[in-house]
Amino acid sequence: MSVFLDLNIISSHDKNKLRSIIETAAHLGYSTVAINYVVEPQKKKSEIPKPQSVSDIFEKFPVVQGKSTPIKVLNRLTIVASDASHFRPTNEYKLFDLVAVYPKTEKLFHAACMTFDVDIICIAVAEKQPFHFKRAPVNGAIDRGVFFDISYTAAIRDSSMRRYTIANATCLMEVCKGKNIIISSGAEKSLEMRGPYDIANLGLVFGLSEGDAKAAVSTNCRSVLMHGETRATASGVVYTMKKPHTLEEQIEDKPASKKAKTETA
Repeated sequence: MSVFLDLNIISSHDKNKLRSIIETAAHLGYSTVAINYVVEPQKKKSEIPKPQSVSDIFEKFPVVQGKSTPIKVLNRLTIVASDASHFRPTNEYKLFDLVAVYPKTEKLFHAACMTFDVDIICIAVAEKQPFHFKRAPVNGAIDRGVFFDISYTAAIRDSSMRRYTIANATCLMEVCKGKNIIISSGAEKSLEMRGPYDIANLGLVFGLSEGDAKAAVSTNCRSVLMHGETRATASGVVYTMKKPHTLEEQIEDKPASKKAKTETA
């Protein structure tokens, strides 16, 4: 049975509202959700908040529909960056399970893909994407294990935003070919939540294949969590290279008929 995740539930000081969204997520079959703290450094008095303890939200977490286990609640930080100075990893970043960036310019998008120490890169959904996606930075992010997040709630709220969401997502798919995509809600209230199979169907509208659309709410999200754990422990990723074969090893690997020719040559 698939495990579904929604890694973007907007944080709220209203614990009852937050509790309602998480209960709805569990009822819809999501095993894990992430409360998303969105910070816009360009705004005055915009500080990185301390994530509230999940134990303060529930005394007993709701059980996931169709499973016997309670829902898991994580914390995510999203930095809206319009200047390079806006993304400066500090000890405050380490308080969050996941770190995301929403780059507002092409230059910052390139930096996010190639160098920023993040798990997730957000794309525009409420407005036209202000720049074209280019293959080099997108592939760079994929190679680094960073994922692109498409939020669907804007598409529910407004028809214009729906067009932007679909258009921007389709442009990204043409470049990334469906790789390293997650689809999240960005929900601010429980009525904005949709079930994972509905979201997988939405992925088809975005240009994803059936398999990639399902992965966008399941296995890809789990990969994001693994990337977050790796980043947090600073253990990094071990890259392996195929060792060139010596002449002797090449001969050993050849079929007997070719090996005989090599030996007699």
